[in-house]
Parts: sequence; C-alpha cells; structure tokens
Amino acid sequence: MAEGKSAALRRRFYKTVDVAQDGGGFLIHLDGRPVKTPGKTSVMLASQPLADAVSAEWDAQEENIDPHSMPLTQIACTAIDKVMPNRDDIRAQVVRFAGADLLCYRAENPADLVQRQQDAWQPVLDWLAKTHGITLRTTTGIIAEDQDAAAMTQARAAVEALDDHELAAMAVLTQTLGSFALAMAVVHGHLDWAQAADASQLDETFQSELWGADREAEQRLRGLRNDIEAAARYLILHRT
Repeated sequence: MAEGKSAALRRRFYKTVDVAQDGGGFLIHLDGRPVKTPGKTSVMLASQPLADAVSAEWDAQEENIDPHSMPLTQIACTAIDKVMPNRDDIRAQVVRFAGADLLCYRAENPADLVQRQQDAWQPVLDWLAKTHGITLRTTTGIIAEDQDAAAMTQARAAVEALDDHELAAMAVLTQTLGSFALAMAVVHGHLDWAQAADASQLDETFQSELWGADREAEQRLRGLRNDIEAAARYLILHRT
C-alpha cells in the first residue's frame, strides 16, 4: 500500500516531534499538535515502540516531507483511514490471494527450478495446513486452480482474527509477496521478512542467474523488499 513519491513534496512545517500518551494509546505530536491521517483523524497507536518509530520517521524529515521515506506512517494511516471503515472489503482483498497463491503455481521445467520451488514453497504450504487448517492445492502451469471452499473459509477466519493494524500490514504483505501463505507465515512469525521475500522472488532470482540481472527488474524487486520489511517491522512494533 505504499505510494510513490509525489511530484511536489510538502515542506517541513514543524520543529519538534514528540510522543504523548493519550488514554490507552500514543499520539505523535508535531510542535504539540497530533499528526493527522489524510482523512483528518489523529494517528493513535496502541504501542509506544511503534509510536516511537513513527515519530522517528517524522523527525528524520529534512527540508521536505517525503512520504515514500515514511513506510510505518503510511501503514498506520492505512489502518486508520482504510481498514477501520472498510474492514470487510480489505479482508476480502487479502483472502483473494489464497485463491490464487503464488506458491500454488509450479513450473513444469527446468528440473532445477521445479526443485527450488518445492524446497522453498512446499514447507510453507505444509505449515499453513498444519497450523491454520488451510490446505491449498498446487498445480503446474498458469491454468487457474480453484481452491476448496473449506480452505477459503479457514482463510477468512484467520484474517478475521487480525486486528485493524495487523490487517493493514497483512494487506501490504499479500500485495508485495503475491502470496497469502507467505504473508501468513510472516504475520505469525514462521518466516522472517527476508525469508519470505526470497521465496516470493525465487523465479526472478532463477531467471537472473540464467540470463543476467535486469536493472529495472532489480530496482522493482528492491522496492518490494523494502515494503515487505516495513510491514514486518510494523507488526513487531505494534505487538511490542
């Protein structure tokens, strides 16, 4: 859910950045005034470590405010402005990835790639089935494979158990990883962000080994890895 850089960045308009406790949560203050989301709602966070990290993003801004350099702030605003009022829609978007999970679509050849996919992907699907009762079928080629209704029901239940901020991070993970299974593995601590990113980019890594690196592709993959890392860090801080 991270957005690209704006053509015209807003100038830094504040001098001080502080974290203030407010009831059961924490606000980020700029010159004593709470940070607002684009929807004009105060950014209230349940965890002080997360609030401190978001505050650090604001404090690190120099002459201009670059939203692209503030991924934790972006996820927090997404949770408040998009997830909270549209929880059912966001949940449906996340669950949809279980119906077309990257890990379920395997190569038919070459044998080396087939084996790499099996080694990296199948253990994650096995974990998802054993731990969450979500058994996803695999196929070869690009023909869509419909998943069992029971698996999709379990996927919806697993996502429903997440709070709004966890769901916001999960949405980033499914979009950047292309995989419900990998996102679940990160959310529940089965994989760290780098392991999940490596698994999601396995095919691209294989192709670059064969044909050489493509600069544009590498830049795109680095951007995805940054977003994956930010979402995983958000989850850790939110739960601390």
